[in-house]
Amino acid sequence: MHHAYFDHNATTPVAPGVLAQLPQLLAEVYGNASSIHHFGQSAKQKLEAARRTIATRFVCDPREIVFNSGGTESDNLAIFGTVRASRRNAPHIITSAIEHPAVLNTCAQLEKEGASVTYLPVDAAGRIAPDDVRQAIRPETVLITIMHGNNETGVLQPLRDIARIAREHSIPFHSDGVQAGGRIPVSFSGDSPDLYSISGHKLGAPKGIGVLYIRKPLALEALFFGGHHERDRRAGTENVTGAAALALALQEADWSATAALRDRLEAGILDSVPSCRINGAGTKRLPNTTNICFPGIEGEAMVISLDLRGFAVSSGSACSSGAVEPSHVLLAMGLSRADARSSVRFSLGPSNTIEEVDRLIEAVSAAASHLRRLSPEVVTHA
Repeated sequence: MHHAYFDHNATTPVAPGVLAQLPQLLAEVYGNASSIHHFGQSAKQKLEAARRTIATRFVCDPREIVFNSGGTESDNLAIFGTVRASRRNAPHIITSAIEHPAVLNTCAQLEKEGASVTYLPVDAAGRIAPDDVRQAIRPETVLITIMHGNNETGVLQPLRDIARIAREHSIPFHSDGVQAGGRIPVSFSGDSPDLYSISGHKLGAPKGIGVLYIRKPLALEALFFGGHHERDRRAGTENVTGAAALALALQEADWSATAALRDRLEAGILDSVPSCRINGAGTKRLPNTTNICFPGIEGEAMVISLDLRGFAVSSGSACSSGAVEPSHVLLAMGLSRADARSSVRFSLGPSNTIEEVDRLIEAVSAAASHLRRLSPEVVTHA
């Protein structure tokens, strides 16, 4: 059986061009970039070349690019670093109800430490209203952190509008761009976030490398303590191979074709499966992501059924203590708990083909028909 991968928002395969370069990078660039001898300086040159490539891609100063281990660390450094650098006794943070756990759990920890957090709601399409951001600002607000593209629905937030509001009030603005940076055009010039998180393994680089953009001269308190790496913002020997791989992945990445494939997938499923609907339809979304509700069908059952048919997809549910919990993102959008549990995410990548999409449509139709036969009491027509 040929297995097709439609779960690129969870992680991506290493891009072919990156994979071809990895053996040479691992074999030849093994020096410590802090060492002054030939091997160390060779690694340093490779690291700084990667930094310049990434800075060029995102239109910023290379000195504003900080390498780290990935999206979770980037989010933690941005949030903890900014809040703690503010030196306020009772700081206030503005975020949204649909953030990734790397942001939500970081904010929850800061609440335990005395901070207050406003969790902004979203509309039925999953969008934040910029006016809600403005109205949530207090004198003690030290950070706004709003994701760029949602990992479950792909819905894009109005970053430029939020950036203008943040700048008007001189409040640092962070965005978790893990699903967006490198997949859609992103520039840090003009109205843009002051901090932006990127993860290599969402873009065709290996796991374990990420970037936090930090606009100069924003001050952050470091999370790690050790050497003076990354201009004292991230202690620890740099992952030179990972940095070079991320730069290569950004140069190679072309996600533009995923939009047409995503639209083909949606149209085919909507046409062949009665009563299903797109979560987040009608607003700007990532080109590769669709989240579809199949009323009356457990999302986990659909995921397993498609896996048995050779397709890797994902549900937004989280399993805790044996109980499947509905997606907090979909609940925030107003879905019932049952519909949230009945939703499945399909996230495409540059390697997916029309043939795979068409076979996936057939598989989804067959799986839905089979699963609904197992629950005959479910109404299958809108």
